[in-house]
Amino acid sequence: MQKLTSRLPDHMADDFPKLAVMALAKEKRRVVGSSVRDNRNTETGHLKDNEVTQSTAKTSAMVNIRDVARECGLSPTTVSMVLNHAPLASYIPESTKKRIIQVAEGLGYQPNPFAQSLRSHHSHTIGVMVSDIADPYCAQILRGIEDSFSRSNYLPFLVDIQNNGLRFKKYLNVLLGRRVEGLIILANSLSFETELLSAFESRKIPSVILGRESGTDALSWVATDNEAGTQQALEHLYRLGHRKIAFIRGPGMIVDSHHQWAGICSFATAVGLELDPRLVVTLSDPFSSYEGGYERTKELLTLKLPFSALVAFDDMTAFGAIRALISAGLRVPLDCSVIGFDDIPAAAFYNPALTSVREHMESMASMGAEILMEAIRAHRKNTTVSPVRRKVKPKLIVRESTAAPSDFPRIP
Repeated sequence: MQKLTSRLPDHMADDFPKLAVMALAKEKRRVVGSSVRDNRNTETGHLKDNEVTQSTAKTSAMVNIRDVARECGLSPTTVSMVLNHAPLASYIPESTKKRIIQVAEGLGYQPNPFAQSLRSHHSHTIGVMVSDIADPYCAQILRGIEDSFSRSNYLPFLVDIQNNGLRFKKYLNVLLGRRVEGLIILANSLSFETELLSAFESRKIPSVILGRESGTDALSWVATDNEAGTQQALEHLYRLGHRKIAFIRGPGMIVDSHHQWAGICSFATAVGLELDPRLVVTLSDPFSSYEGGYERTKELLTLKLPFSALVAFDDMTAFGAIRALISAGLRVPLDCSVIGFDDIPAAAFYNPALTSVREHMESMASMGAEILMEAIRAHRKNTTVSPVRRKVKPKLIVRESTAAPSDFPRIP
């Protein structure tokens, strides 16, 4: 360093360290620029796979079509046609298309779904309205919905209306404002008001109701055959030898309650089984079936009327009923057999494991998704499809909570 500085004029010697740093920085920029140019394939002009430059440091959220076009040395229109699979892209050479795709992947380009929906008028989104996400019934059917749409290019948006008509109207408008292409309504067993159902008809948007019959010919729905389910349950108890059977019906405002009771009455009539009306009680609150099952069973026990089996409206009601029976000193199933409906996951792990009518919820979800996508395809073509209505037959799952009757228990 001393030899070098001794050859500089006196007025520059003191500034040499500063000049050296500037020169080194300039050389570094030149070398980096050279390496970038060298990394480009002279025949295709695209970057090599191992290239790391400042331009690629841009996050994928910031990269747009203009960035890709600039890196390729092409017009944004050409790049847009390729990345959006436009019909005119068929006239672009394959080598160019391959180069555009490779550069876009290297930059981390992600298409903007909102911009795409504005251009195509198709949002590729589905609104999913759930009556009560805390209901164990909903979890299984939501899994089926998610699995169905994960195999398509549709994205489901989930909203929880919490069994509230005002929330229903609010979220319906929100989903429509976001231009969803279709709606799935998980009605569970609760009955929607007629005015809410008519909202779907007036909006003319493809819709499917899961979990209950709509009560109108204009809407598609997929629901469990509740009559067949309770027929299976009562037949199981009848074949075990039970003749004195108690029933906890669902609330009157719930459509499924009536279908279930129709199945019970149908089987009883067919085999000549007498149903004692004194052993039939009804839930009053649709939102607390566990507590309702407990209280209604206590009412049955206070009647001092013997019964060897009990059919509950759903699994949660059955859990409450078992609690009441055990609290009264009775054994399940030795003193009283209990059957539920739905076969939620907890049914298999309850003590005793609950015999229940299994609803094929994931199958219902799959059917509903299929019906909806077909309706959306028809809607895009401005054609009409007739509403589809399907009933899914449930299956009785026999576990530890049912057995042949012994002597009728002493009712405390």
